[in-house]
Amino acid sequence: MKQALVVIDAQQELIEGNQEEQAVYRKEELLETINKVIKKAIEENVQIIFVRDQDVAGGEGDGFQVHKKIHVPISAVFFDKLATNAFYKTGLLEYLKDHDVQHLVMMGCKTEHCVDTAVRSATVHGFDVTVVADGHSTNGSKHLVPEAMIAHHNDILHGHYNVDHFSLVRHSDEDLFGPSHSTYR
Repeated sequence: MKQALVVIDAQQELIEGNQEEQAVYRKEELLETINKVIKKAIEENVQIIFVRDQDVAGGEGDGFQVHKKIHVPISAVFFDKLATNAFYKTGLLEYLKDHDVQHLVMMGCKTEHCVDTAVRSATVHGFDVTVVADGHSTNGSKHLVPEAMIAHHNDILHGHYNVDHFSLVRHSDEDLFGPSHSTYR
């Protein structure tokens, strides 16, 4: 089964924050987890894809780029987006279909926006998804602290389905690239 790791909006300014938004919750742990999962993907010969939000840092400069502490492999593929949905007018769906990808491992920022939307959209588009439980973060909202928001999404995305395809949430220490979705069908 072909797989891909999709890292969503792990951009310098989004993770570090700016004058309008604070940094994401536990940013150092997030960066360590992203690098750990990238290393696993490389060892498993899994395609690594980065999605960048063009709203971050006005879509330019260092703030727009993938965070400087993330080890981006030379073979990584990039898609830039204007919408919350990583599949909307980006070419990501076509790329995954052209490469016969069936399973996606997803992580990044922000939990309640782009990560949630990408996971749900992926299942609609025919992919099984593994969400990295400790591989996504947010800076929260006026109603939920970041820790509660992350826990909530880990709970609701685990087992989220769209008839034929669904998402599971697994910790980065687990075998993320050994999908277990078919054991539940």
